[in-house]
Amino acid sequence: MPIDETLAGYSNLAFKTAFVVYLLVLAMLIVQYASAKKKVTSAAERERELVGVGASGGVSADRPAPGKLEPAAKRSLPERFGNMAFAVVFVAIGLHLASIVLRGFATHRFPLGNMYEFITMATAAAMVTGLVFIHERRYRSMWVFLLVPVLILMFLAGQVLYADAAPVVPALKSYWLPIHVTIVSIGSGIFMLSGVASLLFLLRMNQPEGQEAANPIGALARRLPDARTLDRLAYRTTVVAFPLFGTGIILGAIWAESAWGRFWGWDPKETVSFIAWVIYAAYLHARATSGWRETKAAWINVAGFVAMLFNLFIINIVVSGLHSYAGLN
Repeated sequence: MPIDETLAGYSNLAFKTAFVVYLLVLAMLIVQYASAKKKVTSAAERERELVGVGASGGVSADRPAPGKLEPAAKRSLPERFGNMAFAVVFVAIGLHLASIVLRGFATHRFPLGNMYEFITMATAAAMVTGLVFIHERRYRSMWVFLLVPVLILMFLAGQVLYADAAPVVPALKSYWLPIHVTIVSIGSGIFMLSGVASLLFLLRMNQPEGQEAANPIGALARRLPDARTLDRLAYRTTVVAFPLFGTGIILGAIWAESAWGRFWGWDPKETVSFIAWVIYAAYLHARATSGWRETKAAWINVAGFVAMLFNLFIINIVVSGLHSYAGLN
């Protein structure tokens, strides 16, 4: 069937609009993040805060009662920016998903036939994962650090790796394409949030208390959730992504047997995917091992994320193999 150029154009427009809206969301969140006050972390500060509450009869005059939201009129401008950003991010994700759906209708196939389409799907998966795992207010500062890699990948996809809407190469004309590649792309998107959480955990752990004024990085880290929360988030997301990615590798092997007559041939893509899966298995093992649970395990998780990026860019673009379907001109 011929390509529907009109729908392809709408898909590209939705992708570009989503990118611009993500940039707007990032700008608003940066305003909130840069203006946020450091959390009260020391026992002495918490005690003073409790004493102040008790002296005023249980509720401070300028603080809402527990369980009640602060009146909109009393919210600061940065806080309002943060609330608006979280609302607008739903619009951006909707446009992002619309670009994928429209691309599929335009090409009359599942939109995962080249790197542009794969990155579009993986970044959308990362943002939807963010809605699931970091939708609470205490995680809001993390959206800044999730949006940065998402925007970088979307920029590369749209400007460097873009491929016109077209039928897939003959080797990809299989019902295994939507099954295998969708699972792998979703797993990759979830791993993105896991990697960001581990990087922020390492940043948080390496900033000692009481040095915020002298250390700008320390002041930046103090606005993040506590280290334990970040570590738990990295673990929870990896627990979800690990079996998904492993299932994708197994299904890819089954597809390889039907297409090439063998389950495994140590093709560069297969090899690096397996290495990444082993690294994440090592992370989960280290996370459950005494003495490795904190920084050592986090570094292993970061290594897994680097392996995923290496597999996406170097293997697909630089190294020639049976999986060289980048779709680059």
